[in-house]
Amino acid sequence: MSFVPGRPVLPAGQANSAPNTLGVEYMFSQIMEAVQKSQVEISDLRQECADLRMANASLERQVREGLQYHSNGNGNGYFNNSRIGTPGFMTPVPGSPQLRAKSPFLSPHSIPALAAPPSIHVPSPLGDNALTAFPLGTRDIPGFYVVIPAGGAGTRLWPLSREDHPKFLLDLTLKGRSLIQATWDRLLPLSSPLRTTVVAGPGHIRSIREQLPDLLAHNLFCEPGPKDSMAAIGLAAAVLARRDPEAVIGSFAADHMISGDEAFLSAVAEAVEVAKKDYLVTIGIAPSHPSTGFGYIRLGEKLGMKEAPNSRLVSSFKEKPDARTAAAYIGTGNYRWNAGMFVTKATFLMELLATYNKDLHDGLQKVAAAWNDEVRRDAVLAEVWPELEKIAIDNAVAEPAAAEGKVAVVPATFGWDDVGDFSSLADLLPAESNQPRVLGDNNLVLTEQVAGGIVVPGSGRLITCLGVDDLVIVDMPDTLLVTTRARSQEVKRLVKKCRDAGWKTLL
Repeated sequence: MSFVPGRPVLPAGQANSAPNTLGVEYMFSQIMEAVQKSQVEISDLRQECADLRMANASLERQVREGLQYHSNGNGNGYFNNSRIGTPGFMTPVPGSPQLRAKSPFLSPHSIPALAAPPSIHVPSPLGDNALTAFPLGTRDIPGFYVVIPAGGAGTRLWPLSREDHPKFLLDLTLKGRSLIQATWDRLLPLSSPLRTTVVAGPGHIRSIREQLPDLLAHNLFCEPGPKDSMAAIGLAAAVLARRDPEAVIGSFAADHMISGDEAFLSAVAEAVEVAKKDYLVTIGIAPSHPSTGFGYIRLGEKLGMKEAPNSRLVSSFKEKPDARTAAAYIGTGNYRWNAGMFVTKATFLMELLATYNKDLHDGLQKVAAAWNDEVRRDAVLAEVWPELEKIAIDNAVAEPAAAEGKVAVVPATFGWDDVGDFSSLADLLPAESNQPRVLGDNNLVLTEQVAGGIVVPGSGRLITCLGVDDLVIVDMPDTLLVTTRARSQEVKRLVKKCRDAGWKTLL
């Protein structure tokens, strides 16, 4: 062993291990330093999350206090005096032969009067263009008539939605307005009550009148029975074409949710400009995920219209795809969701119907010819309506007309959801982290180690959950539904089983 000045003399067995020992100690100290740094960062993140929760709670409290102040200030606010600050619905509970209890439904008598809509429009982004200006000085579009088909039982939202009290009559967003009221509010600036029409079945006429007091009597069309969207929209088109041969109509479902009203109004205005050129125009929604629950629109070539720079031809309509196909659609960037919104001249729609389904066209024209005579109208409806084909507007005219280049689309950027099941409804509701969404009184739901899902405490009973994730629990006075979010699309199968088992009074 050689001697090196300044270096300690180590035994032969330890001489080679010293550098390795020092290296391990250094690595260990680096690891500990990284762990401590991570712990500090985690602590900072936890503090930020706590601050965000406090800010969110403060904001919610301010909103509640604002609503309460509004209610106390005008004497006719969003909540009844006995329920101020209580979240959820307050409409009448669906009819039941059994229990009666407090329900989270919206009462039509506690709705404030509609405020006059503002007349100033702020342009919003649409489709391929960064900014598209509204084509008129005000929002009102002369000659534009709104048609709101209010049909369907919403069986995927049973037992919350019933045949005699379907989802469009419910407040599903905890904002104090039912879906049909929100649709009315959204569209009213474009047409005013003079040019806003609702088509509904006889079982819903009274409730619609209560919820929409400004709806004119002659603009509420009653269809004797459900015949799908073509008959409902076609009836409105046939009647309105006789009232105004130049009428441009827009059909918008009563039970859909839309966010971004400015973008929506601009898209409708652009669709009206295209419709004036003799097109059946739909509004395509930018897909946020590869949904298998919606139909799709394949975009064609641009129309090149100065008044509607985003408009394109519709290449084709696609039925609800499987997950892989939906992902492929989105990957191309050439597809939009089909939201079932259609804008066209009333006379042009009837011309398309005469071309592709003459029997349905002739039947609707016969009804329209007798519409202004109530006695004659009832007789003709009793004769003609049962024989009309039950078919959707997509299948009746949109798909065949698209093949001939007669259908256009305005791609739009507003948020949209058809609230088709409890899973999509859950996405629309606020919730704390790792907690289920609650549609109703939060005080009636207690959970421990429960994440996701949605609970509807509609019976007034306390609901407690332990260690179950992503459940759908709908507790109504006469019925209890328990399923999972993953299978919420299948609830309509239970409705059929209930009907077959003789429980029709609960549907």
